[in-house]
Amino acid sequence: MLLEKAEMLTSSNTKTDELLNDYYIAYLSRQLSVLGKREVHNGRAHFGIFGDGKELAQIAYAKTFKKGDWRSGYYRDQTFMLALGLLQPEEFFAMIYGDTDDKMNPSTGGRNFNNHFCTANINEQGEIKNLTESYNSSSDISSTGGQMPRLLGLAQASKLVRDNASLAKALNNNVTGNEVAFGSIGDASTSEGMFFETINAAGVMQVPLAVSVYDDGFGISVPIELQTTKSSISEALKGFQKKRGTNGISIYTCRGWNYTELVETFAKGIDNCRKTHTPTLFHIQEVTQLLGHSTSGSHERYKSKERLEWEKEYDCLYQFKLWLVENGIKMNAISAIENKAVKCAKEAKNKAWKNYSNGFLKEANSLKDIIKNLDKQSSGEIDHLAELEKIDQRTFPTRRKYLSFAQRIYYDIFNNTQVKDACNELYRWIEEFKNQSSDFYNRQLYREGVDSVLNVEAVAPQYGKEIAKVNGSGILSNNFNSLFDKYPNLVTFGQDTGKLGGVNQGMKGMQEKYGTDRVSDAGIRETTIIGQGIGLALRGFRPIAEIQYLDYLIYAHSTLSDDLASMQYRTKGKQSAPLIIRTRGHQLQGMWHAGSPMQMILGSLRGLYLCVPRNMTQAAGFYNTLLSANDPALVIEPLKGYNIKEPLPENLGEFKIPLGVPEVMVEGSDVTLVTYAWNVNHAIKAAELLDTKGISVEVIDVQTLLPFDVHHRILDSIKKTGKVIFVDEDVPGGGTAYMMQKVIEEQQAFNYLDTAPRTLTAKEHRPAYGIDGEFFSKPNVEQIFENIYEMMREVDIKKYPQF
Repeated sequence: MLLEKAEMLTSSNTKTDELLNDYYIAYLSRQLSVLGKREVHNGRAHFGIFGDGKELAQIAYAKTFKKGDWRSGYYRDQTFMLALGLLQPEEFFAMIYGDTDDKMNPSTGGRNFNNHFCTANINEQGEIKNLTESYNSSSDISSTGGQMPRLLGLAQASKLVRDNASLAKALNNNVTGNEVAFGSIGDASTSEGMFFETINAAGVMQVPLAVSVYDDGFGISVPIELQTTKSSISEALKGFQKKRGTNGISIYTCRGWNYTELVETFAKGIDNCRKTHTPTLFHIQEVTQLLGHSTSGSHERYKSKERLEWEKEYDCLYQFKLWLVENGIKMNAISAIENKAVKCAKEAKNKAWKNYSNGFLKEANSLKDIIKNLDKQSSGEIDHLAELEKIDQRTFPTRRKYLSFAQRIYYDIFNNTQVKDACNELYRWIEEFKNQSSDFYNRQLYREGVDSVLNVEAVAPQYGKEIAKVNGSGILSNNFNSLFDKYPNLVTFGQDTGKLGGVNQGMKGMQEKYGTDRVSDAGIRETTIIGQGIGLALRGFRPIAEIQYLDYLIYAHSTLSDDLASMQYRTKGKQSAPLIIRTRGHQLQGMWHAGSPMQMILGSLRGLYLCVPRNMTQAAGFYNTLLSANDPALVIEPLKGYNIKEPLPENLGEFKIPLGVPEVMVEGSDVTLVTYAWNVNHAIKAAELLDTKGISVEVIDVQTLLPFDVHHRILDSIKKTGKVIFVDEDVPGGGTAYMMQKVIEEQQAFNYLDTAPRTLTAKEHRPAYGIDGEFFSKPNVEQIFENIYEMMREVDIKKYPQF
């Protein structure tokens, strides 16, 4: 028997009550997993992923978690959350059912998978909560390893405050410097680049980051020998081990079924991490996963008979139970604990199901009354009661079924005068039900309260009698100087951002004046630069993360899309990370320094605002606006603008450019030209050239693509001109197609066009090298001239002959 092993008989000073409570939480968590899997298989839920086999390790890990600490974990942390009181059994099942009731399902509100947790970091007024008095969890995402980048920023916040105590006041004492950021990850997911990038950055930065790696030997069906060098993440990372006089990380190993070993190892490791800010990795070996990877498959298909037998023997609950008995805990006490856990899990399941299935009972009953009324008014000719009864009796009732049923009936009877009253009732029911459902699933992509950036009022740049003209980079650096003085919680970091002040000098002098805590360099590691920003923003900092060139954003794309862009939506506004990403792009030299992948950004980063200024005064105004609110955003500075002279405003840090409000750069009456960024300059030159031919072009700079023309100013222009062309540097079907859809379809400008709308884009390939390569790859003044001239010729061939 395993009880004969000496290490299992190590005496413990832990009180009996604590031991029994630990066993209760572990056993309860297992029962939740078992019942959750059953709910999926019996048709009352669609999918489930659970934390079976990790219960004991997570209880030991949670013992070291203190108020003020933060978690950035993965989708098997249910026992950890139960142990901290951050998860109630009813919520566990509400998640599986997809309940939209925020009280029953506060972490996801029906928008995310089960076992994806979060705690609120912000209130409805946009103020950061008192996070030092609570256990905190960042919102989980499903992408494997995706939790790692933000973990770095969560830990960095403590590092910054410990190194610079004055920052605590700027954060309303929300960060003390003694907090630890707790991470968790499955062993197979350590193969992801995000894991290695984060561990490397943490080792360099020396931040209080801890990560527990649960090693159950497989990544779904792929065994560890095909996942990890030396079949061991702790062995693979030995080069990262911190030694005297070096940076690096601390590495601990222990077994997932050994209670005393787990408790002692986590206590020692977290205590050292908290005191010394040494990043710490716990490799939890010999973990089991008795219910398989998820409800989508069976692990019996890829695990050997010997492995399955081993998992039963080394099940942490079984081993813990043996250890309790060996240490004097009576079996009747253990049995009572098990019975209590079984009862709690069943009651929680029943309560959650009742709440979910009754969630739209009132609406369903109302629909039934309408259907009965239809039957009555039509003298039995329109009878759908039996069909409705079948929907009522479904194992898993859904809003979709009721709405689709009601809509199909309405399509059949909307012009039937015999049942006009019932038809009107049905229409009202459909509209109300759609609006209610839309509120559950389609709102809160961005901040909607007083802290929304759309509520920030415009403030024009002000100039004195004698206007100084400086390079665009000087506009930025002077404005950033004002912002760092105005916002003591403002920090920035990125490649060459610190000492050099940025490759284009937009942060020139900022590190020297405000210190390395607030203005710092980062390695070439884009996804963790964004992760730093997310974590810092969650804890109350106002970070600006710099990505050197727009094309390099692709390295961070998963973190931007899966985490930052979806955070506001997936938490229904409970969490906000108002990170500003600063980069530069559009026209320069070469394939990877001159891109303009707007299609990629627009298609995958909804949830971020996208600012595309034409010059550095506009860019500075956007930074001023964004720092007045709580929405994340991306600002793309035009590369060619840094050395162009611009007038220096007097109200630096105060003037604000509103988002979603285009600016008319040149008034005209013949054609509307819609563009943004550096192409505004080409458009103005083309308009001047066209004016010599008697063609009046109205040039409109949209200024932001997300949001886009919220007041429909472009439509007003098209009503006047009857023609429109959209110009940008993206590929065909990219940014211009997006703008066209917004204007032609949403604004219904089609009704006012005299000729077909046009787009002028870059070529389908990446921009070629050199001045000529750029000229023949992207739109230019001459192309704009020719396209607009052809548009005029289409409506008046005599006045505008072929040239």
